[in-house]
Amino acid sequence: MSDYQIEIFTGNLGKDPEMRFTPAGQQVTSFSVASNRQYTSANGEAVKETTWRRVTTWGKLAEICNTYLKKGSRVLVEGRLVPDKTTGGPKVWTKENSSGATFEVTASSVTFLSAKSESSGGVIDTAQELGGQIAPEDDVPF
Repeated sequence: MSDYQIEIFTGNLGKDPEMRFTPAGQQVTSFSVASNRQYTSANGEAVKETTWRRVTTWGKLAEICNTYLKKGSRVLVEGRLVPDKTTGGPKVWTKENSSGATFEVTASSVTFLSAKSESSGGVIDTAQELGGQIAPEDDVPF
């Protein structure tokens, strides 16, 4: 039995997926997903929070995501939460005088939630399952 945390979330892609290949030729596709939460604070102000996750897919699932997803596509992702090796928490980044954090997820399934007219070439209605390994991540998803 594994001791890793499963993450299930919905959100929209922040930019088009990026596909690459391992030295052994296996497909790897990464994309960033923003999930929004809105609520009213104790003092009555509307608050909007955005949580970014960097999603990595492997093999056939990577190929499918690269083909059918694009910036703005709505997805439901299920996968393994991958903590930063140094801190055990989200990956912290700094870019042009701003900083933030992103959560890393290795997806086992991705369900496309956008309407067919919103995607290029159609939508796959069912989740695609895939086991995988962690790929080294060296850049910020957005």
